[in-house]
Amino acid sequence: MRVGILTVSDRASRGEYQDLAGPLIADIVRAALQADVAQVAVVPDEQDQIAAVLRRWCDEADLDLVLTTGGTGFAPRDVTPEATRAVIQREAPGLAEAMRAASLRVTPHAMLSRAVAGIRGRTLIVNLPGSPKAVKENLETILPALPHAIELLREVQGANQRHHHPSEGGEQPAR
Repeated sequence: MRVGILTVSDRASRGEYQDLAGPLIADIVRAALQADVAQVAVVPDEQDQIAAVLRRWCDEADLDLVLTTGGTGFAPRDVTPEATRAVIQREAPGLAEAMRAASLRVTPHAMLSRAVAGIRGRTLIVNLPGSPKAVKENLETILPALPHAIELLREVQGANQRHHHPSEGGEQPAR
């Protein structure tokens, strides 16, 4: 699985703040998914710049998954969801819904997340929050579904037959 990680932060893009979330995402996807982190970038909270990187990575870099971090809240400069919506061709709302639902068990502020997820071509894009703690919680929520999502986008033979819960295994329980 080839992954791109895009940190969206005015301060990090100017070198005023060390990006902690992007490297954390890289560590998690390498360990949990054995992913190849093929692209990493930091951009300011500018919708056009965010969208341009997302388009380039989806259309030219042959990535399976792009994870963004930052810019998903209520602040006036938080425009990552708008940039993502401008780029995706189909939404994948279940991923964002699952992240918000899991985060609500930790903090009521989770309902302030405007994160979106969607598909451009054969690339899945998922917006994650900016804080390392929230990144870890949100990413761990969706990790179990990501390999199957990528198989479906790649049209891997037999992927459609594996929609059951992993614990079901397709066999009848012993009696």
